[in-house]
Amino acid sequence: MDRRRFAYEVLVALLPLLLCSLNCANASSSDPAQLHDHVEQHKRNLLANGLGTTPPMGWNSWNHFSCQINEKIIRETADALVSTGLSKLGYTYVNIDDCWAELNRDAHGNLVAKKSTFPSGIKALADYVHSKGLKLGIYSDAGYFTCSKQMPGSLGYEFQDAKTFASWGIDYLKYDNCNNDESKPTDRYPVMTRALSMAGRPIFFSLCEWGDLHPALWGAKVGNSWRTTNDINDSWESMISRADMNEVYAEYARPGGWNDPDMLEVGNGGMTKNEYIVHFSLWALSKAPLLLGCDVRNMTKDTVDIVTNKEVIAVNQDSLGVQGKKVRMEGDMEIWAGPLSRYRVAVVLLNRGPWNISITAYWDDIGIPSKSAVEARDLWEHKTLVGRFKDKLTAQVEPHSCKMYVLKPVA
Repeated sequence: MDRRRFAYEVLVALLPLLLCSLNCANASSSDPAQLHDHVEQHKRNLLANGLGTTPPMGWNSWNHFSCQINEKIIRETADALVSTGLSKLGYTYVNIDDCWAELNRDAHGNLVAKKSTFPSGIKALADYVHSKGLKLGIYSDAGYFTCSKQMPGSLGYEFQDAKTFASWGIDYLKYDNCNNDESKPTDRYPVMTRALSMAGRPIFFSLCEWGDLHPALWGAKVGNSWRTTNDINDSWESMISRADMNEVYAEYARPGGWNDPDMLEVGNGGMTKNEYIVHFSLWALSKAPLLLGCDVRNMTKDTVDIVTNKEVIAVNQDSLGVQGKKVRMEGDMEIWAGPLSRYRVAVVLLNRGPWNISITAYWDDIGIPSKSAVEARDLWEHKTLVGRFKDKLTAQVEPHSCKMYVLKPVA
């Protein structure tokens, strides 16, 4: 190893300690566990905002409303999250996407809410959402204009915009990647990271970089989640391909930073109930953000049944924070699995094809010691299967459908 390389690696090793000494004055040097926690936090995420210990849950305006949004829709959505009981299940972010601002900044260079659609302003809207026990999210772009080109981006205004968002009471920032100066995302996104860290309010930072420069490889030090795919649409082909693209980065997800295969389409009408169950199951197992994209003011019973499934949500929100992934695939048959806390394992048996098939999950594929006996809980049927299972679990799975289980070791 040459001297320059050695010096670099020493600096990398010492940097978390130096950061901790500068920023963690309250961490007692006599408490090694506390010191270790601070060091690990800085190693994971330069934003160090303490957010995203589990994947975020909430709602985003884009998939259903696109640019046709206004403050009435946002207020009624907040009301609906509470009245339906969704907020109690963890759906607490109310996220406004593109098209909320005037095309021109004010005389001081500040972003301004569009008077025709948000006449009360974003601060008043944040106050209303907070009064419901919820959190408000906003949208901007690491470019000169947002993707709609109907409002300015934050490139060159990062620190000013971050302070504006904080002053309004914003809790979440989705940061897109359109109409930029063609510099790398790895140059542009950390500028907003630094701006948010100085804004005076913890703001969840969602990197909407579309997987352009493999953000899973660098996102953990920049934001709380990072898009690994292009935009989703409300179809089986789009949904399942996004799950595939996201899965290859499973090892990079962890508490504080999550892979994001884009928002949920459940309830928008383009897929069957079974396909939406696959959608929700894979997003939950993948520890993806669970951001509803339908009109929660007008949900069908099937949609409510899917998005309120407490057992599936619990897999997504499990404290271990390990993303599940494909462990076996053959033709249209796939087995996805991931570890949970308390020595449990979550398993999805997925049929991507047009015919009923039998799918078997073997213990050595899903990380359970051979000969172990387990109890199997069916998360969509809400029942524990009769008997104890050893070495494998088999189920019949309908076309474009899945079975989802939590396997728990028993004596």
